[in-house]
Amino acid sequence: MQQFKGFRSSVFIFIGLLVAISLQAQQWTSSANGLMKFAKSNIMKVSSSQAIPTTAVNIKVDASKTYQTIEGFGYGLTGGSAQLLHALPKDKRTALLKEIFGQGTKNLGVSYIRISIGASDLDAQVFSYCDLPKGETDSLLTHFSLSNDTVHLLPILKEVLAINPSLKIMASPWSPPIWMKSNGISMGGHLLKKYYASYASYFVKYIKAMKANGVKLHAITMQNEPEHGGNNPSLLMTAEEQTEFLRDYLGPKMKAEKITTEIVLYDHNADHPNYPIAILNDAKAKSYASATAFHLYLGTEKALSEVHQLHPDKKIYFTEQWTGAKGSYDGDLMWHLEHIVIGTIQNWSSVVLEWNLANNAKFEPHTPLGCTECKGAFTIQDQSINRNVSYYIVGQISKFVQPGAIRTYSSSDNESVVTTSFNLKNGKKAILILNKTDAKEVVLQDNKNYYKFNIPAQAASTIVWP
Repeated sequence: MQQFKGFRSSVFIFIGLLVAISLQAQQWTSSANGLMKFAKSNIMKVSSSQAIPTTAVNIKVDASKTYQTIEGFGYGLTGGSAQLLHALPKDKRTALLKEIFGQGTKNLGVSYIRISIGASDLDAQVFSYCDLPKGETDSLLTHFSLSNDTVHLLPILKEVLAINPSLKIMASPWSPPIWMKSNGISMGGHLLKKYYASYASYFVKYIKAMKANGVKLHAITMQNEPEHGGNNPSLLMTAEEQTEFLRDYLGPKMKAEKITTEIVLYDHNADHPNYPIAILNDAKAKSYASATAFHLYLGTEKALSEVHQLHPDKKIYFTEQWTGAKGSYDGDLMWHLEHIVIGTIQNWSSVVLEWNLANNAKFEPHTPLGCTECKGAFTIQDQSINRNVSYYIVGQISKFVQPGAIRTYSSSDNESVVTTSFNLKNGKKAILILNKTDAKEVVLQDNKNYYKFNIPAQAASTIVWP
């Protein structure tokens, strides 16, 4: 009997320990000096009556005040990225893809990617799916073929989807086939109006062909950076042109074909929110659009809220920002976490994507006149794999906040500490905190629950609690 009592006592102690552990908050920290990268620690709750230092930063979360639902976080998976990944030995490639797209505690948890329709400037060469000898045209698209994508991109996508079948994929074109263009070359020019119908069919054929290869597309944009014609490849497309193409051609064509892939507007810098606003102000064009996509090479993240305020029924996505060859780890980590991650989410974005996933030590592959300084999350060179700053920028949120999370209200009483918080699908809560200056003691208040912890100088912490 005495042995039973001892056993029962041990069970109660064990259960008590489990309860205590379950009430802990967990903190993962990455610092600008690179000494901490997803460093984990546990945080115990403190009593509200416990003395709280007057010097502590006070952060409040109100889980009852909710905003947008998160679609996902990730990268641009360019043709060049796929080429480098595909060249790795199978065991090494499988391990790396699981690290990126797996959902375990040791994985990055990437849940959304962006690919190119045809070549981007980070492919080894320029191509479309209907390339013809100079002077020839094919308005019926009888020569349409995904053959270039079958070499590297589609094999990698199939491996990725086997790891994470829930992965969402957006596709964006850099240029249509050159015979559809006003200048007849891969850079710049406008889509000739006589080919609007053919180009709408081009999108439909692409979506169906990808689906036939096991790749379901969550969304497409009509043009990457439509106001920049200096990239190779590229296309200029005004707001008026995009409105007409969407309203009278692409939207009706996709509806007739019963294609549910989202159509996303703009896909360019935050200095010109009037571009997507003009399209959304056209009621018929708006009826076919699901979201507006932004980059932040110009403008500020507040522009995203301008579009949301005028058209709150349409989503906001952030689809591209590159870290460069001349950037610094500390500068890029801090700026991107403040503006690209926290800034865009606080301004209604439900997707945050960095550009791009991988390149080699010479920032290749890229097309002639393509980006020569875009630094991937990974540098892959002769089977050597290095993780760069973009890996940690995205990972600081993608590891902890999965699709379906809902942004909640959070505030800080110190302007050098910025935050964004979430209700997670598993019932827990999370907050990403960026400390822009010196080390601080922080008190996090969630209703009547208090958590006290430290955050190093110039560092980001993601806190997850019950």
